[in-house]
Amino acid sequence: MIKRIFSDMDGTLLNSKGKLAASNARSIKEAGIPLTLVSARAPMEMLEAICTLELTGPQVAFNGGLIYQMEKGHIKPLYAQAIKKDTVKELLLYLSTDFPQVSLSYYDLKHWYCDTIDQGIRYEKKLTGCQPTKLSRERFLAPQTAIFKLMLITFDEATMQALLSYLAKLDRSDITYQRSGKAYLEITHHLAKKSQGIGRIMREEQLKKRDTAAFGDGHNDLPMFEQVGYAIAMDNAMEAIKDYAHYITQSNDQDGVSYGIKQFLQKESL
Repeated sequence: MIKRIFSDMDGTLLNSKGKLAASNARSIKEAGIPLTLVSARAPMEMLEAICTLELTGPQVAFNGGLIYQMEKGHIKPLYAQAIKKDTVKELLLYLSTDFPQVSLSYYDLKHWYCDTIDQGIRYEKKLTGCQPTKLSRERFLAPQTAIFKLMLITFDEATMQALLSYLAKLDRSDITYQRSGKAYLEITHHLAKKSQGIGRIMREEQLKKRDTAAFGDGHNDLPMFEQVGYAIAMDNAMEAIKDYAHYITQSNDQDGVSYGIKQFLQKESL
């Protein structure tokens, strides 16, 4: 019997416009199986979906860097793994100096920060509906709060490959970095992994692997798939994700999560 579902957001639960379709939300709520969102997004970018789906259980943000619940409109951290302060400052200086053409921003628990409104920031604003806090360059390079994620956005593939090579050469053991979609590269604490977040929730709720399922579409969903009993890939997913999945559902623009719950998971719950 499926006791909890874990779902990625972008490219999975949300459609191509970054929205949760009303029909998808309705079907998910009707299914009655507890759902945890597992995303690279920040809590502020997950809030609309949480409210629409009326989710009260634990959620996973920053690719596993934060497990939290919403309690009376406030974020209640259950587990938090921020990037080390010195590491954040060093990376911000290196990246802003060596890759000035790349959109660079970062997140703490409640806010999104940048020092310029460029193409990448405008793109993210449109996708999530969230507004960044714009800082002076001096303040931007020396954050005073715990930072969970650095986000780099470039629409040029050669620049993306140069970034990946650059970070690999830094060879830092205290961070991990993952590409998300074609334009995003996200840096988090080295223990911030979707599989770690799911594992903590499974242990807390005493869930066995066979009790769980997950929906995903991209690179960073593979560790999540390895953690659960039933892995369901979206029709729009990467081939490597489809190859690993137990089932393939409809695309994110065709309410693939609700379709997968109805076609595959409710049958497993009988």
